[in-house]
Amino acid sequence: MASADTHLGQISRAIATIRRGFQEPLRIDDIASSAGMSTSSLHAHFKSITRMTPLEYQKQLRLQEARRLMLAEGATAGVAGFTVGYESQSQFSREYRRLFGAPPRQDIERLQQTENFIQTV
Repeated sequence: MASADTHLGQISRAIATIRRGFQEPLRIDDIASSAGMSTSSLHAHFKSITRMTPLEYQKQLRLQEARRLMLAEGATAGVAGFTVGYESQSQFSREYRRLFGAPPRQDIERLQQTENFIQTV
């Protein structure tokens, strides 16, 4: 059990490192080092605990923050994508659609309509 506790603490440190710099390119060696793990151990234990790779975790953080920027602050998809670290608008839109099921503008419009409906009920 001590080993599992240790791995959980190490993965928690890795997650904190990813969260602090999610908009920057992911450097697995740096994240593994911050967690006190080898890169192969980081990958194995990260996936067993979170059910995703460090890169998938970072991508999800980026896309959720971009969604928040568009919904709460009125950012355009281009600005939101760039702000969270995407250099390519097409890659941002593709990954956004994959996670949320619709392109950015369509998803935000749907969420705003749902919010307006809920407020009128």
